[in-house]
Amino acid sequence: MKTELLKMKGDWQEIIDDCRSTVSKPPLGREPSTDFKQRILIAEHSPIRDISFRWKWTGIKSWVATHWTRHHWECRVSTQRTDRTGVDRNKLPQDAPVDFVGEANVQHLIDTMRKRLCYQASPETREYAEDLKQAITEMQPEIGFVLCPSCVYRGFCPEGKPCGFWDRLSKDMTKEQVCDWKRRYTIYNLDFMSRTDDFRNDV
Repeated sequence: MKTELLKMKGDWQEIIDDCRSTVSKPPLGREPSTDFKQRILIAEHSPIRDISFRWKWTGIKSWVATHWTRHHWECRVSTQRTDRTGVDRNKLPQDAPVDFVGEANVQHLIDTMRKRLCYQASPETREYAEDLKQAITEMQPEIGFVLCPSCVYRGFCPEGKPCGFWDRLSKDMTKEQVCDWKRRYTIYNLDFMSRTDDFRNDV
């Protein structure tokens, strides 16, 4: 696995207590149900930002790391400054390895994965997205479940030049399955697991 999950900050009890405070209810005092988790994640209400993940990728290619720095959440990339490394950065190739530490809340991750799990993303960048989704799913299955490409998120491909993934995934779906987010996401996640070696070994 490429992804080292360093820490999960926040928890589900914080999320539900924040929700309850907005309707003048006392804290629940326990973790909410799976149904609540699924509903608030798909609704993308602001309390989901209470949970964030911090992770590290060691030896990621510099140009792939650059793709990830385009998103609006915290990240740190190891320096290539000549005065710090003793190596002329002008001579470094685009695939020079760097270390990357990212920290993103759940809303950030939902937004980011819509682009990075898409097959229009470079294969190398998507590979890191798939690995991060896998790592998060193992720690927090409900959160991992909602991380998907834009076509699955929307129920259609919004790209000007579709890659064909949505057509393949949805060709056997009924209209009801396409319109039902849970069934649509389930079909995607089963497809994802069938393509991921570590998941396949667990099924």
